[in-house]
Amino acid sequence: MDSVDSVFYSERLGPSNNPLLDQLPSYQSLLYRRKSSATGSTKRRGSSRRHLSSSSSWKWKGDKVEEKPKAVAHQRLICELPKTMEEKRRDNVQRMEQARDLSSWKQWRQNTHHSLKRLKEDCMELLRRLKLWRGDIHVIEGMFGTGILSYFSFLRFLVLLNFVIFLLMFCFIMLPIIIAPHTSGNATFDLYNGRECSNYPSTSRRGLVVFHQYITDLLSGTGFLEETYLFYGYYKVESIYFPKFSYNLPLAYLLVTITYLFLSLIWIVKRSAAGFKRNLVQDEDRFQSFCNKIFAGWDFCITNETAARLKQSSLLYELKTDLEEERIKQKIADRTRREKCRIYVLRLVLNLFVVAVLAACFFSIYRATIYSQEFQSSQFDQRPNFILELIFEYLPSIVITLANFITPLMFTLIIQFEDYSPAFEIRFTLMRCVFMRLASIGVLLFSLWSQITCDLGPKCPCGYKHSDYPCWESRVGQEMYKLTIFDFIIIGAVTIFVEFPRKLIVTYCDCGLAKWWGQQEFAIPQNVLEIVYGQTICWIGTFYCPLLPAICTIKYFIVFYIKKMTLVKNCRPATRPFRASSSNFFFLVVLLIGLALACVPVIFSIAQINSSRACGPFMNYTKSWEVVPEAVSQLPGGLPTFFFALSSEAFAVSFFVVTCLAMFYVIALAGAHKRVVDQLREQLAMEGRDKRFLIQKLCQAQRTSVRSAGVQSHADRDRQSNRGAQNHDDPGGVFLAQPPVSATHV
Repeated sequence: MDSVDSVFYSERLGPSNNPLLDQLPSYQSLLYRRKSSATGSTKRRGSSRRHLSSSSSWKWKGDKVEEKPKAVAHQRLICELPKTMEEKRRDNVQRMEQARDLSSWKQWRQNTHHSLKRLKEDCMELLRRLKLWRGDIHVIEGMFGTGILSYFSFLRFLVLLNFVIFLLMFCFIMLPIIIAPHTSGNATFDLYNGRECSNYPSTSRRGLVVFHQYITDLLSGTGFLEETYLFYGYYKVESIYFPKFSYNLPLAYLLVTITYLFLSLIWIVKRSAAGFKRNLVQDEDRFQSFCNKIFAGWDFCITNETAARLKQSSLLYELKTDLEEERIKQKIADRTRREKCRIYVLRLVLNLFVVAVLAACFFSIYRATIYSQEFQSSQFDQRPNFILELIFEYLPSIVITLANFITPLMFTLIIQFEDYSPAFEIRFTLMRCVFMRLASIGVLLFSLWSQITCDLGPKCPCGYKHSDYPCWESRVGQEMYKLTIFDFIIIGAVTIFVEFPRKLIVTYCDCGLAKWWGQQEFAIPQNVLEIVYGQTICWIGTFYCPLLPAICTIKYFIVFYIKKMTLVKNCRPATRPFRASSSNFFFLVVLLIGLALACVPVIFSIAQINSSRACGPFMNYTKSWEVVPEAVSQLPGGLPTFFFALSSEAFAVSFFVVTCLAMFYVIALAGAHKRVVDQLREQLAMEGRDKRFLIQKLCQAQRTSVRSAGVQSHADRDRQSNRGAQNHDDPGGVFLAQPPVSATHV
């Protein structure tokens, strides 16, 4: 062990006596950085050496290395060991001999540990087998790789999330109302019945109803659907009194709304944490990026030959993109002041044009929403035929869909003149599209509330326009319901009437236009924006349409098979790659933006807008939030004082200060970790220089040994030639051998 330590820990025996190791770049750099603190660094190296030697699980004994015996209870199963059968049998016999020496208690603990571990593994395997679309996702992964797989995994996550939200709404909102008549439960209803704001006329069609009117009601959520469990207005219950307890439905409605938003936040953050860590690890310099793409860029999940060729082309595209970014960086660095002014002015003009396009789209959505609401407020007999009625009902959804279809094409064309790097072009275009899709929902809600709300006064005694919107929450729920249905119709229609005919034309038509048009690409970002847009609508609409999560669950379940069919039959993977690690993180970031946008209108309607007095669980309250203080005031003991203290300004300020301190601590910790990562990267680079230095020394030693061997062989040949010349000059011509030293030698 002293010989080993004398090489690596030379300070133990004094100065190093190995001149080769003293010449290593890492050693020279260490001396340069620590020459001012040699004593302290020696102590630290000694303490680190003692820590390493004490924490290691290996012991040096002579020339052999022995491993410390592990605890029997924490040993791996023999079937999991990467050994031959003979070695596994030998290990099994050895473990049985060790088990005989244990006490009964330790043997019981060991058996229990193994049984629980096996039960846990069986349960995990069962859960993996029960995972939704397990086989389909494996097929997609094998055919197209992990980049497209990330989209379908994200779609599965949204299906599970919406199903959990539906279970919350069903168990705590719908189920108590359903079971109340069957369990001797009594329900209390509207306390303001008969007043001006409590009038809620029925919207069901009366008399002879034409069949297409039922289709209109089914697609728009009006008529018979408005008076079902589907919408907010149906839940006209304040409390449900069961034999042994009472159930406060308004409080449950509000708490479930907060719960599903908070649950969505926690679930998304938990899933995005792993992707964020991978993004931090992948935030390396360009040289390491090239090495990773060349040596570790292949996706070994691919088993399809076509997908393998596409992966090769995507890797080639990534390398070309990185080289193009390096070229653009060099071009940016070489720009003159005149060129910089020109490109900045051009970008300013183009961004002003983008803002003008967005403003025109938002104004169109605003006018379409107002016109649609005015049409819905008209009498049934004043409405035109079935088709026009359906178009007017869906006018905001149609305008939003057209805007979401046209603006990405314009953004893709505009970004080409702004002279950005290829990677930044993709990100910037996607962020513009995200803003367009999500902001359109905000404009729609703003348009609705501008028609619903009014200043409280003689002309507006209810705090909202009761004559036009007796149950404004159900009207908002109907708009979210129509957006969801129309989005699903558009996805199916594009697949059937656009992508499938395009596949047939490209496959069976040999004209140049068809070849130039090419096969439809399965663009992952655009498809993700579609489902994020739908999920944002679901989060907003769940408060006004409690069954909307169930509709979205069914919608995404069908969309999975539609997208799988269009991927396999109609489309090809995009030529521009999208890595799985960055994909998952990008998807969840966009989903977090959608969740933040969804929280704003829901919180605003709960806290600021007067609730409807004619429908819903909050008809006995001016605002929906008033149910919380009332419920807290009815708690026994000092609980009301405690909860009111939590809502006070003093607690809010204290909590804010503590949160800021915790945030500063986390930021400082992250900075320290970043410095450690930088030091480790520097150490890795230094080790690379050490290896190159040692290889150079080895090559020099080999050349020296070869040269010396050549000189020695040349000298031996000269010596042999001289000896032959001497034998040739001998007159007898016979070599006389020396006699043996003694007579015993033969």
